[in-house]
Amino acid sequence: MLLRSGIDWPLIALGAALAAIVLVAWPRTAAMETQTSASPEVRAPIITASADYTAPALMGTTLTKLATGAGPLSIVRDPTDLPAPVGNRGPRRVKVNLETIEVTGRLNDGATYRFWTFNGKVPGPFVRVRVGDIVEVHLHNPDDSTMMHNVDFHAVLGPGGGAKATEAGAGETRGFEFKAMHPGLFVYHCAVMPAAQHISNGMYGLILVEPEGGLPKVDHEFYVMQGELYTKNKFGAKGEQQEDYDKLINERPEYFVFNGSVGALTVEKPLKAKVGDTNRVFFGVGGPNFSSSFHIIGTVFSRVYPYASLTSAPITDVQTVTVAPGGAVVVELKTPVPGKFILVDHSLSRVEKGLAGFLQVEGEPNLALFKDYNPQRSAGVTSH
Repeated sequence: MLLRSGIDWPLIALGAALAAIVLVAWPRTAAMETQTSASPEVRAPIITASADYTAPALMGTTLTKLATGAGPLSIVRDPTDLPAPVGNRGPRRVKVNLETIEVTGRLNDGATYRFWTFNGKVPGPFVRVRVGDIVEVHLHNPDDSTMMHNVDFHAVLGPGGGAKATEAGAGETRGFEFKAMHPGLFVYHCAVMPAAQHISNGMYGLILVEPEGGLPKVDHEFYVMQGELYTKNKFGAKGEQQEDYDKLINERPEYFVFNGSVGALTVEKPLKAKVGDTNRVFFGVGGPNFSSSFHIIGTVFSRVYPYASLTSAPITDVQTVTVAPGGAVVVELKTPVPGKFILVDHSLSRVEKGLAGFLQVEGEPNLALFKDYNPQRSAGVTSH
């Protein structure tokens, strides 16, 4: 009885319980604070705009028809063939339709090749979505296909980037959906083994996940990808060229190309702009094996988003940017003077194996920036 005299035992019990909670929670809180200060947590972007996933699905690609006519079929992806910017819309449901088309197309003057493609062109269609979008991917492998195909999106948070879910034999259609959580420019490709064979034959492309609010406006956007082909005959041979698996495995390509074939961006579909324009190039490397030292002769990239990270600050005034196989970059440049500017991989021996493109700029000369003492010799830049 004496022990209980003057003591409020219910209040003591409540205080003890609160103290126990604090003692249990404190070490975890302290550990979390230490972890945050030592290695900041990487967080997915916060989606603040309203999401409308029940409305009819938007299309994430353009509809490009296969070119027909005399001579070998062109598999070249036009560098201007990409959807319009997403802009300031909220998250939506977006539909992406891919068809794995195996087609004999032009590789070089007098040479053809049996390409494996997404939607009949190399690279595959440019997919454009927004962070927070639900993306439906539908892949169809036609009845006349000789191979199983699928697609692996590097932007996907899920097993195989969707590769297993889209594994389709001849005549089959497979699909999946994912939520685009990370802004950036990402490669996609066929991942059926041996994946290097499917990629080399043309099965690669880019998906752009725009950040909330979209990208800053520019005058022109271009879509360019680099790849390699491994043929039994040497570069320049005529006729239908056969793939060489041994050269592929030993990384000895005969061809390096922009947008599918030799001359794709010089003769067939050069990039075009005008003096004073601001231009954005979405550039990726399908590979499957070689990195690119992407460079445009006669200009400087005003803004570069390394590794195609759109949530990091761009770097400025860059001459050449390295892009790994399966990687991408976004570069922006102004065109203040007219002329012909050459897209290259600055591993310049590859120019002799087909790797070159043109950016043709029209307009009045700006003699304060560039004055040619011998203008009659050349209408464009041919070397450094």
